[in-house]
Amino acid sequence: MKDIINILDMTTAEIDALIDMAEDIRAYPERYSETCRGKTLATLFFEPSTRTRLSFEAAMYGLGGNCLGFSQENTSSIAKGESIADTARIVSIYSDIIVMRHYAEGAPYAAGLYSTVPVINAGDGGHNHPTQTLTDLCTIKREFGRLSGLTIGICGDLKYGRTTHSLITAMTRYDSVRLVLISPPSLSLPSYIKCTPPAGKNVTFIETDSLDEYMGELDILYMTRIQKERFDESERQNSPENYILTPEKLKRAKKGMCILHPLPRVDEISVDVDADPRAKYFEQAEHGKFIRMALILTLLSDTKPKTPPACESPGDKRCRNKKCISSIECRIPQRLYRTTDNILRCCYCDTEIV
Repeated sequence: MKDIINILDMTTAEIDALIDMAEDIRAYPERYSETCRGKTLATLFFEPSTRTRLSFEAAMYGLGGNCLGFSQENTSSIAKGESIADTARIVSIYSDIIVMRHYAEGAPYAAGLYSTVPVINAGDGGHNHPTQTLTDLCTIKREFGRLSGLTIGICGDLKYGRTTHSLITAMTRYDSVRLVLISPPSLSLPSYIKCTPPAGKNVTFIETDSLDEYMGELDILYMTRIQKERFDESERQNSPENYILTPEKLKRAKKGMCILHPLPRVDEISVDVDADPRAKYFEQAEHGKFIRMALILTLLSDTKPKTPPACESPGDKRCRNKKCISSIECRIPQRLYRTTDNILRCCYCDTEIV
């Protein structure tokens, strides 16, 4: 039994097995319709969600299980001052598996330290979103039959876009992947992701501020919205016109290119693109149900006891990230880890500790 907080909590073999199971569930849903009978999924959503929350609930009902939970922070005891730790302890009494979305980076990780059942991160601030990445990988595999040997353009808010963080981390584990990172300089990829050594062979990064420059070379274009709700007051909050995908911009793209988006979109993809056969973002949302069914079933089938993740003694060092759960809730103990290049980082939000 384990928590899924980061896409790195799964090996590539485990991811491949989940994708295969998702395809089997899609083809033979009746085989799985009672596999989670008597089990309960708790959905703890402290932040708005449509696709992620509903797809998890649809996934659990499709497996014959039950759901409970809340979709707003003010309907839970958190509004009365209850801690993440106590919430996790209580909810794990009533459920067999927990899905959590939270505005604070590292909140699902913190919940996993106290929960007696598996915790799945459904998005923590601008940090990670591993099950969206499983959805993305499932979609890519269906479209191309492989996850290696692809050129992927990732466009938009790479600073706060948690879906992009998880996808980039995942794709660097596959061979011959070329990642074209397209964003304004002010919204470029965080250093902790850039500094993670690729596990795959021949993985290359290209950074550009132009959506047009590499359009003709892309196999996949992954569009994202500007995460205005995560901006500091001093940061720009407008979507630049040159990062909006239109039919005109697609004239230079390959006929077989795949356009993805984690949704919701705002104005970064023109509605005129929806009719383009390369637009796969609505099918992508559908795939999310099946991969989440596979993940729920796999985690509930694991009978191994939970073991706390390794960490170092923090001494007098504390995370300075004001968006980290360890900064927001003072009762959360500081936990640190050391990277392969000997950098000390916060276990909750990956911020470098100095």
